[in-house]
Amino acid sequence: MIAPDAATKDPPSTSPEVSIDHLSVDDGVDCWRLAAESQVLDVNSRYAYLLWCRDFAGTSVIARIDGVAVGFVTGYRRPDDPRTLVVWQVAVDVAARGNGIAGRMLDTLFDSVAERDGVDHLETTITPDNDSSERLFTAFAERRNATVTRSELFSSDLLGGGHEPEFLYRIGPIKQG
Repeated sequence: MIAPDAATKDPPSTSPEVSIDHLSVDDGVDCWRLAAESQVLDVNSRYAYLLWCRDFAGTSVIARIDGVAVGFVTGYRRPDDPRTLVVWQVAVDVAARGNGIAGRMLDTLFDSVAERDGVDHLETTITPDNDSSERLFTAFAERRNATVTRSELFSSDLLGGGHEPEFLYRIGPIKQG
């Protein structure tokens, strides 16, 4: 899931200097903070983000402007389909939105995992009301000339608590950028 308004199709030419790197344990608190401040992502415990930054650093990235964390993408390779990268959460700080950072993080992450591990598909889930995620992942597929297939993965009943259904977006096959 991505925080609203975190995606743009193409970064504007006046974008700030953004560095994008794989996560380290030291990034866990920043990921937790960015998720909480998004006010739309399902926020996990700090402990969960610290574990994620340790165990899935190679399939996740963080973006910084002037050394300050402004966004992250968390992902993992599906154990039963290791050629597929699953994107779990995408967040961009409200002050940094509109600069194409989410798209750049997604491109950087996919290219690094594809080169290292031979990944050629990407999956994510999106709720029906999340236009930002729809734009981000559709634009990613368009940049890669890849097909997007959509299907309901988890129903509202299964998720409970008034949660909207999560639709699986499967993108691929994907060529490296």
